[in-house]
Amino acid sequence: MPPSRDEPRGLLDALLTHRAPAPTGVSDRLLAPRIVTAAEADSGGDVVVELDASAEAPGPVNRRPVRYQIDCTPEYLGDVLAFTAPAPLCVYVAGDTPADTARGLTAAGHIPGLPAGRSADEIADFLAVLAHSDTGYVARARDAAEVLVLLSATTAALSGFDVRQAVTEPDAARLAALVPEAAAAVREILLTVEVDDPAAIVAGLADLGLTAPA
Repeated sequence: MPPSRDEPRGLLDALLTHRAPAPTGVSDRLLAPRIVTAAEADSGGDVVVELDASAEAPGPVNRRPVRYQIDCTPEYLGDVLAFTAPAPLCVYVAGDTPADTARGLTAAGHIPGLPAGRSADEIADFLAVLAHSDTGYVARARDAAEVLVLLSATTAALSGFDVRQAVTEPDAARLAALVPEAAAAVREILLTVEVDDPAAIVAGLADLGLTAPA
């Protein structure tokens, strides 16, 4: 079952979002609302609706999404910064310097997206912005190792530790030992991680020493 609203959010609670139908063998507790197209926005349940930066703003839907999400190039960033969405808006900017666009996005009240495969320096600079923002961020990861890095780096940024070292030497045991309040604080910054195969990610995290809650 999903955690109660009265208990702190665990480190892996509702962490993984995805585009495919709900995977089998993965606890609902670990899954965040999935990402759907605007045409599927009324498909039922909590969803994140993906927008097209070159299309018109979305029309009203019967059920308000948890968030909107958009991928854009720098040429559309000005329009995105000025856009007021009826739900929180996550933004991935192609070919950007994550820390630079994060400053503008958080100032506009939007949620920055961190693409997969960024360097230790880029992640550290990005988190230097997000650790002092109340928007939080979303990210993409290609495998369990990258998810572990995101959790480790975010924890380090909030604790004042070396974020670059946390990226290159993530410590699953330290993450697993976080007290509930510390884990919840990490998840107030790292909102969700988009992955292609949640089941493979969960198995990979277990292999790396980070076990999902029962």
